[in-house]
Amino acid sequence: MINPQLFQLICFYAFATVTVASALAVITLRNSVHAVLALVLTFFSSACIWLLAEAEFLAIALIVVYVGAVMVLFLFVVMMLDIDQEKMREGFVKFLPVGLIVALVMLGEMLALIGVRAMHAKVLGANPATEAGLSNTAWLGHALYTDYLLPFEIAALILTVGVVAAVALTLRHRGGVRYQTASQQVAVKASDRVRIVKMDADTNYGRTPAPTASEETK
Repeated sequence: MINPQLFQLICFYAFATVTVASALAVITLRNSVHAVLALVLTFFSSACIWLLAEAEFLAIALIVVYVGAVMVLFLFVVMMLDIDQEKMREGFVKFLPVGLIVALVMLGEMLALIGVRAMHAKVLGANPATEAGLSNTAWLGHALYTDYLLPFEIAALILTVGVVAAVALTLRHRGGVRYQTASQQVAVKASDRVRIVKMDADTNYGRTPAPTASEETK
């Protein structure tokens, strides 16, 4: 029978190897669909490592937030772009092998996790939440706002700066470029845009002018 601690250690190194390899594939693959599938595998493998450490809240949050958000964002981009649906159906067979490989790896990781949790070994150390008599979520919140308050605030500040910088880049105006003001376009009236002008009719429009005397002498 396999030693439980050895099996969990092998699973940990396998998950770490898959995480690093898929992360490298994200930045090296030229096909965007393949890169997204590799990114999903990276997040899923990282969640498996957190499950090994009995950090269930972080693992579920990573899968729900990042994997779900990335797939929804990718779907949104596909829907917004002018993409030929027939070509996408033709390219489905081309993307199918990569998707099957990612699905098989994820299935293998889930089966390995089931085996690890069934053995009840403690390779990554004792769970501090269990020792403190708290749930995983309660212990994580207590640790963030006590022992790791300063790093938590620094991370929040960095994220805030990133959001402000992204908004500032979208509001930047370049010289010589005309921009539309949505509020002015919504508030415009037909009377402000349409102007009725009365003018005399041109009766000579479309007629050939009569030759002058100088032209007749020539």
